[in-house]
Amino acid sequence: QAQLVESGGGLVQAGGSLRLSCAASGRTFNNYVMGWFRQAPGKEREFVSAINRSGGYTNYADSVKGRFAISRDSAKNTVYLQMNSLKPEDTAVYYCAARTNYIGVTDPGNYDYWGQGTQVTVSS
Repeated sequence: QAQLVESGGGLVQAGGSLRLSCAASGRTFNNYVMGWFRQAPGKEREFVSAINRSGGYTNYADSVKGRFAISRDSAKNTVYLQMNSLKPEDTAVYYCAARTNYIGVTDPGNYDYWGQGTQVTVSS
């Protein structure tokens, strides 16, 4: 079983940047496809980005393409989400998640493990 712990959230002005981290422990990190999701108040959890086991393939939601970048460091068992040019509509709790295959990677229901979330607030 994997345990996931996010960090790096906070308050930032519009146009600013943040880097989220998700540290994984438990079973072998390289076994998992990793994803980032977010949930704003009153809204459903939505897909942000995902990265395959090797780090060679990534997916992004249209709303964050060109602004966010996902990466993973196997030596540190950590996945990152670099967020640039942040907008107020990016405000949400951000969650990392893990699963064993890449099929249907944008569907939160397909993930096996979740972190506790980290709050990102972007002021205008």
